[in-house]
Amino acid sequence: MANPFFSDFNTPFLAYPFDKITNEHYLPAFEEAIKQGLNEVNSIVENSNAPTFANTIEALEKVGPLLETVSSVFFNLNSAETSKEMQLLAKEISPKLSNYSNDIMLNDGLFKRVEAVYSIKDTLNLNAEQITLLDKTYKSFVRNGSKLNSTEKEQLRAIDKELSELTLTYSENVLAESNAFELVVTDVAELSGLPEGIIEAAKITANEKGKENAWVFTLDYPSYGPFMTYSDNRVLKEKMFKAYGSKGFQNNEHDNQVVLKKIASLRHDRAILLGYKSHADFVLEERMAKSPDAVFTFLDKLLKSALPFAENEYEELKKYSQTINGPVSLKKWDVTYYAEKLKKEKFEIDDELLRPYFKLENVIDGVFQTAKKLYGLSFIQRFDIPLYHKDVTTYEVVNEKNEYVALFYADFFPRAGKRQGAWMTSFKNQRIENGINERPHVSIVCNFTKPTDTKPSLLTFNEVTTLFHEFGHALHGMCANGTYASLTGTNVFWDFVELPSQMLENWCYEKECLDLFAKHYQTGETIPADYIQKIVDSSNFQSGLATIRQIGLATLDMAWHSQNPKDIASVKDFEISVTDKTDLMPSVLETSTSCSFSHIFPGGYSSGYYSYKWAEVIDADAFEAFKEKGIFNQEVATAFYKNVLSAGGSEHPSILYKRFRGREADPKALLRRSGLIKETV
Repeated sequence: MANPFFSDFNTPFLAYPFDKITNEHYLPAFEEAIKQGLNEVNSIVENSNAPTFANTIEALEKVGPLLETVSSVFFNLNSAETSKEMQLLAKEISPKLSNYSNDIMLNDGLFKRVEAVYSIKDTLNLNAEQITLLDKTYKSFVRNGSKLNSTEKEQLRAIDKELSELTLTYSENVLAESNAFELVVTDVAELSGLPEGIIEAAKITANEKGKENAWVFTLDYPSYGPFMTYSDNRVLKEKMFKAYGSKGFQNNEHDNQVVLKKIASLRHDRAILLGYKSHADFVLEERMAKSPDAVFTFLDKLLKSALPFAENEYEELKKYSQTINGPVSLKKWDVTYYAEKLKKEKFEIDDELLRPYFKLENVIDGVFQTAKKLYGLSFIQRFDIPLYHKDVTTYEVVNEKNEYVALFYADFFPRAGKRQGAWMTSFKNQRIENGINERPHVSIVCNFTKPTDTKPSLLTFNEVTTLFHEFGHALHGMCANGTYASLTGTNVFWDFVELPSQMLENWCYEKECLDLFAKHYQTGETIPADYIQKIVDSSNFQSGLATIRQIGLATLDMAWHSQNPKDIASVKDFEISVTDKTDLMPSVLETSTSCSFSHIFPGGYSSGYYSYKWAEVIDADAFEAFKEKGIFNQEVATAFYKNVLSAGGSEHPSILYKRFRGREADPKALLRRSGLIKETV
């Protein structure tokens, strides 16, 4: 069969022909794409004309279209639908891509042309987007070693090659251990406390795994989360908790301790080589926060506000557990269970009360209606788009003028080849090429509760907010309207990228929005108003504990990356020392966040996990603008669409936000929303 990457896609919207792509196509496609990309770079270098913005900066922006296509397919599927064969290919391909990137960034002739254009930028009469592209291009070269001598460049190449291999290894280890674990229950008495739907799902999993007269629970969150929340069996919850937290931390073939220490050390070495104090200093130079000190100051201020609330919440939980014959000393595997019971007692609400109102199809329709009311977008399901898995659904996105806006893929259920968590990604970025506005292909991937034989997929409220969150990212990608692909959609500063996603979560707490889609899956009854009020009233339940947990993760990330990690002997001891201020309970020695939590090491959030809380400040402030004038107010929605969603990274995020809000974000907005201060707007 001919390699589909080497011919035009004869598909609607030039969608990727997943039905024709096999594993054997990837490596030849990558090799050809790398060859083409380097030839295109050489053409720029060998251009006899003096360097200009058009023949150097714009020309470089357009290098490697085939590589962009092949990479987006391969690496997105390696997360959503991987296999042993794909993982082996990734180990072969990643070093090639690392070398390719270095071949460009360390090309002296190319850098001289870029530098020549940059040196005269004030005379070029460029618009804001062009200035951003020029600045970003020049800084990319400098930050990736263009000013190093030849020996140093070879050192950088070796580091980047090894890093590309190690981050893959980390991810593969976590996935392998996630897939390897299963809790097999054969005694019905051990299912006590679990909701009927969760028990039914466990029975289906057991049947799929060929286990008769049994129920199987896994580390996929739709299985793990409810088990930890509702199971009355403390012994089994301990087993599940330790399995979940010990991925990559079992001194076996999938252990990540040596891997992550190597990653952290290499990142540090790379930063030093480039003239920075640490990896964090290197990363944060191109973030809104600017420096490690600024991040630590931000986290410390937030901790001072949140810690007293967290301590009170923890004491309340301990006292409550003892009133219902719970343990004298709470362990980490107890918290979710007793917190859910306390929440139900205080607010008369729990996930199982709400689930019937959150049928997945209805929630999808709800997020679509929200997008239509805010931004005039409509989603038309298509059945003629090739899919990479039968669970994927595709939609054509159109605006109020019925103009094509984007292609949207949705992939919602767990499976063995999919990594845990939820994420948004782009198969194709928006750009303007030869006067044609090429529209994006955007995807969201989640791991939601699967339908059973008797029930459709019924989401927890947390899963509802997750869907809205990822869809917020998707809107950022779909609404992109810039010239250069590297500056459109979610190609923004890392501590700004969570603004559209986290802000959209706010609509989940609004009656006007919930009334659109929250309907009982059996009766069609709209969710009662008192249920909505209970959702709102309980929204800040244990917000102090939730806040310090995120601060702890962000602090751990910064600790690994703001110093020389070579002297760190024990991963676990280091974790304990770093998170001591935010951990109100004794650490579980068998578990390790560093080894199992993919965000920090392979997931792209190194020196960046703080961005969730940073962006929360901005999103809380942004949503106050909607609350002031109405959550579907067209004036505010249009301003957000124009200055944030469609603008991408065309200008500095602080400029874009001020243009939307008329001022900088109020830091107290997050504290107000979280109930950590009592003042009102």
